[in-house]
Amino acid sequence: MVTFAVGGCSVLAFASAAAWDFNTLLLARVAWGMAAAGIIPLSMAWIGDAVPFEDRQATLARFLLGTLSGMMAGQLAGGVFADLAWGWRGAFVTLAVGYAVVTVLLVRHLRAAAAVAAPAVTGHFLDGLRVVVSTKWARWVLAAAFAEGVLLIGPAAYLPAYLHQRFRLSLTLVSALLALNAVGGLIYAMSAKMLVKRLGQRRMVQVGGAMVGVGYLAFLLSPWSWTAGPVALAVGIGTYLFHNTLQTHATQMAPTVRGSAVAIFAFCLFTGQAVGATLSGLAFDYGGPAWLLLPAAVGVPSVAWGFARALRWQTAQAA
Repeated sequence: MVTFAVGGCSVLAFASAAAWDFNTLLLARVAWGMAAAGIIPLSMAWIGDAVPFEDRQATLARFLLGTLSGMMAGQLAGGVFADLAWGWRGAFVTLAVGYAVVTVLLVRHLRAAAAVAAPAVTGHFLDGLRVVVSTKWARWVLAAAFAEGVLLIGPAAYLPAYLHQRFRLSLTLVSALLALNAVGGLIYAMSAKMLVKRLGQRRMVQVGGAMVGVGYLAFLLSPWSWTAGPVALAVGIGTYLFHNTLQTHATQMAPTVRGSAVAIFAFCLFTGQAVGATLSGLAFDYGGPAWLLLPAAVGVPSVAWGFARALRWQTAQAA
């Protein structure tokens, strides 16, 4: 399924590059999103089936090395393509070629991949959905994922435009500075095993939320353009202290329907991102930078604090 999804992304990226009007581009992008949605959730579900829970957060952190490297490269490439004559069509063609190469590699190694026996579950997807939403702890994880999408990921879509307008920096330079967010994630991923042992999951969530909140406040208040890079780095570390803990519990909140559970987690996260991007765009257009950044500065630490309390309750229940 992951191989099929990556191949679909390649075809639809080519279709997006060749779009002759906005409606065609919109349809191609929606279909592309549907294909892309099958990659990370299914990979997480496979890790959940293959790796014991006590080792899972460190394993998911290593999994993040790949996704964050791609994010970092994409952030930088987005700014470069925005400044080049190739524009968005060139960006989509480049992505299509990259997806095609990965599809070929996956097909070559598909038979050699180790199969993992998942719990035997019968019934429709709706049955799995019912199992997930009827679990109290799963509802906490899903609510936190939705809130993360709204308050953290949504506003991030407008950070390049905000910094470009405020400091008159080129989009290439802005993208390079903000790409340090992914570098922060890489730093987290490489030290995750040690952090889990020293801080524990609850403190990781609280520290991560606080770092994100202070970082978004710094984006708003700092008078110097050069601080955007270090702030993005710190926000990246904080983001993944919080997000990776959520991911770990998403793989365990309903073990008998793990694939469905992780898919619903991704749905909540990305729906929150869509809602957050929409609200942030309206806030940025009509209220200015403060309305864009203050909700994240206040909201993310609040969500992290609430989830940490819920995590303490869940730990006590499990004990």
